Amino acid sequence: MPRPDGREPDQLRPVSFVPNVAPHAAGSVLVSFGNTRVICAATVQEDVPRWMKAQGVPGGWVTAEYSMLPYSTHDRKTRDIARGRLDGRSSEIQRLIGRSLRAVTDLKKLGPRTVWVDCDVLQADGGTRTASITGGCVALAIALNGLIGTGGLTEFPLTQLVAAVSAGVWEGSPILDLNYPEDRDAAVDFNVVMTEDHNFVELQGSGEENIFTGAEMEAMLTLARTGIEELVRKQSAAILAAGQPSEEASPVLGSSLKTS
Repeated sequence: MPRPDGREPDQLRPVSFVPNVAPHAAGSVLVSFGNTRVICAATVQEDVPRWMKAQGVPGGWVTAEYSMLPYSTHDRKTRDIARGRLDGRSSEIQRLIGRSLRAVTDLKKLGPRTVWVDCDVLQADGGTRTASITGGCVALAIALNGLIGTGGLTEFPLTQLVAAVSAGVWEGSPILDLNYPEDRDAAVDFNVVMTEDHNFVELQGSGEENIFTGAEMEAMLTLARTGIEELVRKQSAAILAAGQPSEEASPVLGSSLKTS
């Protein structure tokens, strides 16, 4: 059955990265997965969380915050501050973003500092968490390259790129990168977080009032792997477009570009 937007089952939505959109951030990017648009911005704080100081943990920290702006959805979304608390979904997503970025960061090389990666959804059409992880990695890389350029770092802490994409079973067929109508009606929905060398960081998948077979799961993971490869190529290009140091200063860029 044709997909709502006419894509092939293994086709990503149009993906774009516009770097340096937030001038006061150390690194930033506007990432678009089709009609899903997220601003990801990295801010460097020359300090570490109190728990790291108390426990004497060496190195630094990478963490994330996630929010959907009130006008990002068809019906206005109430701000968390108006409710007096962060909703459960936002809390779960920002923890996922933080885990994903820390998985590819050498925190000892980062030194005693914290990098905050803020992901603010401007428009939601499915896949806001996957776009946030993918764009968040770009913002983090730009910020770290900036520290290399100013002498704040002597070694690049990012070991490789990480990206995320959704896959699911819709109308009986495995498909890649679900938009909102597909996500709403999918029988199975997976979010796959993977490094550029095809190692998994996290898998989030479930049957939506349905079951799925091992063969269907393998098909979804194969689609996700193909999508991650394309996303990594686009991430690498966006980081270079931000006007950062050479590949020699940033080994992650060299390894990424060699696979493109």
